Amino acid sequence: MRGRLTWAGFGLLSTLAGTAAGHLVASLDRIDSSPVLAVGSTVIDATPTPVKEWAIRNFGTADKPILIGSVMAGVLVLAAVAGLLARRRLALGLALEGLLVAVATAAALTNSGATIGDAVPGVVTAVVGLGTLTLLARKASQHGPATEGAAESTSGSSRRGVLIAAGVVALAATVMAGAGQLIRNLRARPEDVTLPTPDDPAGAFPDGLDGQVDGISPLRVPNEDFYRVDTRLDTPVVDLESWTLTIDGDVDREVTLTFDDLLEMEIIERDITLTCVSNSVGGEFVGGARWLGVRLTDVLDMAGVGSTADQILSTDFDGMTISTPLDLATDGRDAMIAIGMNGEALPRAHGFPARMVIPGLYGFVSATKWVTRLTLTTYDEASAYWTDRDWATDAPIKISTRIDTPNALDRLPAGEVVIGGVAWAQQRGGVDQVQVQVDGGPWRDAEMGPDVNNDYWRQWFFRWDAEPGSHAIAARAISGDGTTQTAVRAQPFPDGASGIQSLMVTVE
Repeated sequence: MRGRLTWAGFGLLSTLAGTAAGHLVASLDRIDSSPVLAVGSTVIDATPTPVKEWAIRNFGTADKPILIGSVMAGVLVLAAVAGLLARRRLALGLALEGLLVAVATAAALTNSGATIGDAVPGVVTAVVGLGTLTLLARKASQHGPATEGAAESTSGSSRRGVLIAAGVVALAATVMAGAGQLIRNLRARPEDVTLPTPDDPAGAFPDGLDGQVDGISPLRVPNEDFYRVDTRLDTPVVDLESWTLTIDGDVDREVTLTFDDLLEMEIIERDITLTCVSNSVGGEFVGGARWLGVRLTDVLDMAGVGSTADQILSTDFDGMTISTPLDLATDGRDAMIAIGMNGEALPRAHGFPARMVIPGLYGFVSATKWVTRLTLTTYDEASAYWTDRDWATDAPIKISTRIDTPNALDRLPAGEVVIGGVAWAQQRGGVDQVQVQVDGGPWRDAEMGPDVNNDYWRQWFFRWDAEPGSHAIAARAISGDGTTQTAVRAQPFPDGASGIQSLMVTVE
């Protein structure tokens, strides 16, 4: 038994060492080419839409760590098997480990935007992993054949040699993995960017209800708390010095802009709420922030839009594509190429160095992060990532309300209970009123927080005289044009969720 565990450990150690080396090399260029991340990205692309929606609904922003952990767990199980095979015959163990690396390398090369250079981390992983397994196997077998009897009769000194070798491998793997993360964190740091003063500022931001209603969402969500939903397993690192934004396709002239070019344009500042199409009724994938950038129409005007285009096909640094209806992006709303968020350069997780922000449209057709190209084209000529997966092409954000406090199934004391939350209605003139219903009774007006603008969410609260028992609480919004939030239930796919949030509480 000890012999089997030892050889299974050899498989694990060699695989971890190879993976750490590959991750280290990937951190020097494209982190997505790291073996585990490459396989994970391929799994995401191959996952059916209903399964993705289930994962987001049940795991939220933890879906990516869970996927990475699942991929790594599967790899380590196979790595242990490779070690056991090497105990019988080294070539068999090397073949299985080589197969694992080949799959990861193929995944890296088939990811969007991949180049031949994305195979380098896989090659390094193979060299280090297979070399380490060979070294450990020979170290263990130098006093006899790789059989259980021989393993048990190995001298104490040779056992110490094997343990020392294994310890060195484990230490090297840890150092390489740590170095990879350190290099990644030191590259292209948003905090090193100095943002300009806006030429067209948003103006004073009002005080919200944050300090008045316990548990309510902040009127402006801090960057570190802002939701993130995208197809990336890790936070991309895009070098500012080499980044450019190209406008091509159906244009009078192709234009390529650097980050410095953007800084020389008129800079605007706007308060805008973003919403993910995967947000369920009452969900967390929505947030308000102050954005700094240049008008999207100013960028397009530099190239001169042709007469046939009906969509903007935006592409990120890695080849991910999103399609935006051209008429909606240029209808006068504050669509922008954003470079700042809440007074800071865009965080890496939110698109550094630049991203699209178009108010009133769900993010999957309006909010390309790490954007590098805007192609003016038609829906007949080009199809984007989400379009290929049958999501809607025209996706206005639906009127919705979220109850932040109390939480579902809370046990509350009798007496005055404050019910509070946020609501948004960007396509309908903002939120005019929120109404609350208790136990199916009449809808009653809530007290409203400050109205920032039509593109921003609005806080609200309602004072309820709660009596003992179980109670159902619901809330709905009424927009500025008089439209009442629909009670018709719809799932996020294909054009956003609808319905009215209702939750149960117990008053004692």
